[in-house]
Amino acid sequence: MAKKLAEELGYVYVDTGAMYRAVTLYALRSGMMNADTKVIDEDALCKAVSQISIRQEKGADGKNRTYLNGECVEEEIRQMTVSSCVSPIAALGFVRSQLVAWQQAMGQEGGVVMDGRDIGTTVFPHAELKIFVTASAEVRAQRRYDELRAKGDHSLTLAEVLKNVEERDYIDSHREVSPLVQAADARLLDNSNLTIPQQNEIVLGWAREVIQKV
Repeated sequence: MAKKLAEELGYVYVDTGAMYRAVTLYALRSGMMNADTKVIDEDALCKAVSQISIRQEKGADGKNRTYLNGECVEEEIRQMTVSSCVSPIAALGFVRSQLVAWQQAMGQEGGVVMDGRDIGTTVFPHAELKIFVTASAEVRAQRRYDELRAKGDHSLTLAEVLKNVEERDYIDSHREVSPLVQAADARLLDNSNLTIPQQNEIVLGWAREVIQKV
């Protein structure tokens, strides 16, 4: 939805969730995190986060890709191995501090659609338009399950994907730093029962309404 909106407006699209996933992948590869989602060496990770390179680029095919230290990791960061570990990484204050600073730098000139769980409350609390998108855990799990299967990953059951969705929601909404909450001035969009064209039409209408007033 965010990608489509950016495309329609001619804006830059930033997937902040992919940035946290890239840090998570780095931690897993470097042995700083174990399979039980426990960070083993926070000091080493804190030092590394300020030195690693994370960037996003839009390819000739129109798809956004995330690069970690120059390597395209778009497919790898979407795997359940990373999904199961990203919330504990995202809850670390030093990780959020570094990534928020990068995100604010990306959007300081405007013309950006930024997608993430704390954009309207922490990254850009004064954004012209904030949209809090939600859907039932069951609907989101089914969408994620279908996405994984479409990519050829048949290793997980729908119940396992639902458990991951619920665990991430709980951790993200209960963390001390930048918890997942709806900003007071955000517009709520529950797309549980909306088609993709319907949701795109709604958010594009909201964006154009705000742009006309600026």
